[in-house]
Amino acid sequence: MCLIVFDWRPDAVDGPLFTLAANRDEFFRRTAEPIGWWSDAPAVLAGRDLLGGGTWLGMSRDGRFAALTNYRAPHDMRADAPTRGTLVSDWLSSGAAGANSGAHDTHESYETPLAYLRHVAQTGDIYNGFNLLVGDWTRRELAWYCNRSNLAPALLAPGTHGISNAILDTAWPKLVKKRAELGSLLTRNAMPPLERLIDLMRDPRVAPDDQLPSTGIALERERALSAAFIETPEYGTRSTTALRVTALGDIVNVAVAERSDDNGSHRIVRPGDFERSFAFNVEREVV
Repeated sequence: MCLIVFDWRPDAVDGPLFTLAANRDEFFRRTAEPIGWWSDAPAVLAGRDLLGGGTWLGMSRDGRFAALTNYRAPHDMRADAPTRGTLVSDWLSSGAAGANSGAHDTHESYETPLAYLRHVAQTGDIYNGFNLLVGDWTRRELAWYCNRSNLAPALLAPGTHGISNAILDTAWPKLVKKRAELGSLLTRNAMPPLERLIDLMRDPRVAPDDQLPSTGIALERERALSAAFIETPEYGTRSTTALRVTALGDIVNVAVAERSDDNGSHRIVRPGDFERSFAFNVEREVV
């Protein structure tokens, strides 16, 4: 996942708590399953990286959420580093609902997003660079950690935020643009169709050269990666996810849609039109 923009309203009594639009960027040769309920962890709803076994974004029936982006540091990459996708799936499976599935019953249970990120941070340096966003809708908590930042794991304040391949809210052109567009859209309509959020992210326009960040890669590649929706022969945006979490009195409802360029056959077809959507009520109360 390489671009996430989201709006966080934890104090909402009735209405959206969390609205997200996100693009997953990856090499086309890396096989993955589209979003779905996991057979070996029935409480987990996520796509699945078939090489590393983890995921880039997911949620669970008990109200947990997590999403990951890689931190772009081409000269700081280790081939022997552990896969980062399990940082997402371990959180989703560490609650009672996930643990009862038997998929990760050897993992310790972490009660809050901040506790989990503090645990991750203890060994954060063994991984290649990442941003990790972790939430719990029943607790109305959302936290962030980057293992290439000097900042400790922290709960996020309400507002509209973005993460790409640098730390939270770094002013890269595509992040600034899509964060602003999300904010403007939600000002006009607090609950737009999920398809509208997906369309917002399928934007292939690149940034002007004088606005490009300098991350240690060639200018031509920096230019290509500056688009929200990336298109290169071997690497690009693989799927787009839209997520809305809504408070309905005492009920928390989760609705998610994904548009993918891979229908599960592991062949990339442009333009992507394989869509899946899911909705469920969170099955947990905090006591």
